[in-house]
Amino acid sequence: MRKFFALAAVLAVFCFSVPAFATNGDNIIGVGAVSRSMGGVGAADPQDAISAVFGNPAAMCYIPCQSSEVDFAATLFVPKVSAQVATAAPSSVSANGMGLPYAFPAIGIYTPITPNLRFGLAAYGVSGMGVDYKDTILKNSGVGPFDIKTDLQIMKFSPNLAYRILPNFSVGAALQINWAQLDLGEGSAHTFSFGTQLGAIYKPVDPLSIGVTYQSPQMNRFRRVYNFDAAYSSTTFDTLKLEQPQQVVLGVGYDVIPNKLLVEVNEKWINWANADGYKDFDWRDQYVTALGVQYKPMNWLALRMGYNYGRNPVRTSNGWNPAGKSYIQGTAVPTAQLEGFKVVGFPAIIEHHLTAGIGVNLNKKVSVNLGYMHGFENSITETSAGGAITYESKLHEDSYEVGLNIIF
Repeated sequence: MRKFFALAAVLAVFCFSVPAFATNGDNIIGVGAVSRSMGGVGAADPQDAISAVFGNPAAMCYIPCQSSEVDFAATLFVPKVSAQVATAAPSSVSANGMGLPYAFPAIGIYTPITPNLRFGLAAYGVSGMGVDYKDTILKNSGVGPFDIKTDLQIMKFSPNLAYRILPNFSVGAALQINWAQLDLGEGSAHTFSFGTQLGAIYKPVDPLSIGVTYQSPQMNRFRRVYNFDAAYSSTTFDTLKLEQPQQVVLGVGYDVIPNKLLVEVNEKWINWANADGYKDFDWRDQYVTALGVQYKPMNWLALRMGYNYGRNPVRTSNGWNPAGKSYIQGTAVPTAQLEGFKVVGFPAIIEHHLTAGIGVNLNKKVSVNLGYMHGFENSITETSAGGAITYESKLHEDSYEVGLNIIF
């Protein structure tokens, strides 16, 4: 057991050293190959320790494991982003983002303390977004600055307790410790923040699971990260607050054919509109629907599919004054720069995701899971008053997942 937790600690540290790319706003749709291949579900009936800690802290009382379990997972994100800036001259320039694929790991562990009390721990990348247009033709657009790079990374370290009050009712709580880093092209800043996640699961009848979870707002303050009012002769670098928003998830899982066919649906509310930073960039709340199906034609084989939809949270603001002044948390910034940053620098606009995966039990204690996600291309365009400036971004992405589950 001592070696078990030592290995978990080493991999957790590794989790905090790599970037992520995300798709419900700047949040990842799910953690681990199992959840991600089922559209990001896991609030009602998760199938491994990572999904349980991430999806609903009460769920560890029901994951199919009577002893200790450890899950390792890795995801490779391959985003394709492009942007175009047009002026009324008329002239336009466009470029593809120069970013490379992003790889990040996750780990989840679970162990019983008593028959009704379980402890879990997970470390994973949960949020991230970024583009890299440095040294591309966009910087010659005449509107700027567009020699632009943005990179947001948020990693979570989450200890978790779950308690089964009744045979069919459990509750859970997790402390979320966040490490966050932001780079807006003028040097990176990092910070720590804290929050909680609470959850409950009720099984009114054996095949049916109903889960609900709440995550608190979690404030990240990036000090001296960017000189937003450089256009007004400022030489002082400013602090930007980016608050991970509160969210509520309701999930329903049903074993259509016990131990053979599982269907789960999750509905998630993400409160971007009231989160510091995101409300400055005029983001709206997101309502996310996730659907996952798992079919086991044989005891050693699991086939999975899923779908995830969340409306693009980035509002367009057509008709803004191209020579105007706006404010970000009290700091003056040219409106053209703010709108360009929102559309070109942070295009968190993917809405539709299709997922699939497979799980193979190598023996009674070891299984391997593979997954794939495709985020369908979406675009965002906005134009200033009089058509003086038009910004456009396009984004689609693929990801590939691999996971290893070991029961002790």
